[in-house]
Amino acid sequence: MAHAVVLGGGIVGLAVARELTTRGNQVTVLEKEDHWAAHQTGNNSNVVHAGLYYKPGSFKARMSVAGNKSIIGFARDHGVPVEVCGKLVVATSEDELPALYVLASRAKENGVPAKLISPAEARSYEPEVSCVAALRVHSTGIIDFPGVCTALVRLLSAAGADLRLSTPALGIRPGRNGGVEVATGSDVIRADALVNCAGLQSDRVARLAGLTPRARIVPFRGEYYELRPDRRNLVRGLIYPVPDAALPFLGVHLTRMLDGSVHAGPNAVLALRREGYRWRDVSPSDLLETARFRGTWKLARKYGRTGVDEVLRSLSRKRFAASLARLVPAVQASDLVRCTAGVRAQALLPDGSLVDDFLIETAPNQVHVLNAPSPAATSALEIARYVADQVKLS
Repeated sequence: MAHAVVLGGGIVGLAVARELTTRGNQVTVLEKEDHWAAHQTGNNSNVVHAGLYYKPGSFKARMSVAGNKSIIGFARDHGVPVEVCGKLVVATSEDELPALYVLASRAKENGVPAKLISPAEARSYEPEVSCVAALRVHSTGIIDFPGVCTALVRLLSAAGADLRLSTPALGIRPGRNGGVEVATGSDVIRADALVNCAGLQSDRVARLAGLTPRARIVPFRGEYYELRPDRRNLVRGLIYPVPDAALPFLGVHLTRMLDGSVHAGPNAVLALRREGYRWRDVSPSDLLETARFRGTWKLARKYGRTGVDEVLRSLSRKRFAASLARLVPAVQASDLVRCTAGVRAQALLPDGSLVDDFLIETAPNQVHVLNAPSPAATSALEIARYVADQVKLS
């Protein structure tokens, strides 16, 4: 039986591990934290994306459309809470109509069930919304992604996988007789292949394994508020703005969660540590690494004004509320209560361009998932199939 070691215990790593076990392989999963889904998977908006935004033919487009169906099916089969509620993407001014029409065209190209609707029709879904037109996306849903990870861990345990928490990979080298060896501090794991699904640490893991990855991970923190319980009635489902096509972020939006709470956000500010969920989470070494990367400065020159606006919105509840009030005018700063934050592992190229698609690189006996931000959780089972196809196991 061939043996693969998977680094990273988020939804992508666990899905890859499960896919490899279903193909008859022995799998070891190493997670440096003391629980599964500790970072991106456990700190996102829990939205099952439809595949609306992505360039036709891209990994993201193909995998999110297929992933929407597969992750919802998995959740239903394994008792994980999920609801296909649909969402509205709303144009709040005439200027946004061309971009909304582009989204509608892209939805058609990608096979996403969606329909342009009038303001009156939009208000039949969301009575408090303000728009000049909207796109109703039928297949968007909400899900418990950490619950999906719990189900995957249960399946992996039943299949005999070796699951290790609090076990970082400290060294990676070629095996003496082929394959790879991974040092953990207390053990050396010998395997036929390695799969890197380390998210925020994925580029560092790749370098540890002897690769020079094309992209560098730059962490962006997304901060959320939620509506006070007595103001949750302002939002029935999911309300999104028309996104800026030049940015990888969708803009602050309103999302009713499975428990009935309504989350608002996220914004996008540079995190001061790879896993920095608060302004006071600062790592001098992480900051120095980001500052030394020339792509960071080229990105800053290109999006400097946007970055300043995001920081100001991070520091001002009033500004955050004003962004939401474009979608739902009744939202006021006093309605917002600060809640969770997540950190997005965004791959950045030396020329300052953000990697727009999933980025997966291979080396002998190695596969490295180097860019898997949203919609990676939606697409996890599809990414897992693709990655498993790349793993060369006899």
